[in-house]
Amino acid sequence: MIAAYGERDDLRFRRAAQAIIKEEEAKKHTVLARELRTVLAANAGVGAAELPLTPEPPVDRDSSLPLARVEYSQRYLTDLVLDPVVGDALARLILEVQNWPTLDAANLPRRNRLLLSGPPGCGKTSAVSAIAHELGRPLVTARVEGLISSYLGETAANLSNLFTFASTGPYVLFLDEFDSLGKTREDASDHGELRRVVNAVLQQIDAYHGPSLIVTATNHSQILDSALWRRFDTVIELGLPDAEQILTLLGRLLPNDSAILARHHSHELVGLPHAAIEYFASSAKRHALLAGNKHPQEADVAFALSETTSRPWL
Repeated sequence: MIAAYGERDDLRFRRAAQAIIKEEEAKKHTVLARELRTVLAANAGVGAAELPLTPEPPVDRDSSLPLARVEYSQRYLTDLVLDPVVGDALARLILEVQNWPTLDAANLPRRNRLLLSGPPGCGKTSAVSAIAHELGRPLVTARVEGLISSYLGETAANLSNLFTFASTGPYVLFLDEFDSLGKTREDASDHGELRRVVNAVLQQIDAYHGPSLIVTATNHSQILDSALWRRFDTVIELGLPDAEQILTLLGRLLPNDSAILARHHSHELVGLPHAAIEYFASSAKRHALLAGNKHPQEADVAFALSETTSRPWL
């Protein structure tokens, strides 16, 4: 941080400051972290991409649970191993958001509603984190357990409050497990509340014209209500990693010699999500450490492979 300050490297300085803030938050030093974030945001004049002030998210009136979690991501788009088509689509969207004022001046509509779809563990949440970080925006992740209320009509009120919050500043608002809010209204088991929730979601998405990027993600796109699809400007499908992407992941996650060992077994990992590949690498390193090996050996890799492939992932 000191070096960045001396070189007047605003971006590097801000990233170092964000890392310190995140570390303090992990230590539960919430007061200090909040003060540091406030100071960083208050000095927005030192750089064009400084962070905005982040107010507390609204809470559910019944449970007093917060409706969202607000954080600053440290993940870059280049940290992800994605299909090139998916990576290009995300990069184009980030570029568009960065140039919204230019689009506004040209009277071109913003693309501010994104739906990410794909099997569990394929990197949807990581992609949203990277989008938020690349944009330099707070990531506001909706808490489904806080949004969905047992009281009639309160879920719709919570949604309204959350979207109102997203209108107070430039955030990335993330609605994960979106199928829990947007499930088809043709479900025979519905007794009316589901229909009201979906209608509320449709109304909020239609009415939203604020400064935030709205991102939703689902593992079950087939059960989304048909009326939701046309509400999204962009729909991106994230798939399972292919053989080449698995090799790239292994090269990043394991030391050189261990990665070479793992490559001999990589064909057995085809068909598993990104999360499974990360689990495999962590398992190999953990087993090696407990066995007294500096780096994973053949036995460690074999154990990790068995542990990874013996459990369900999809």
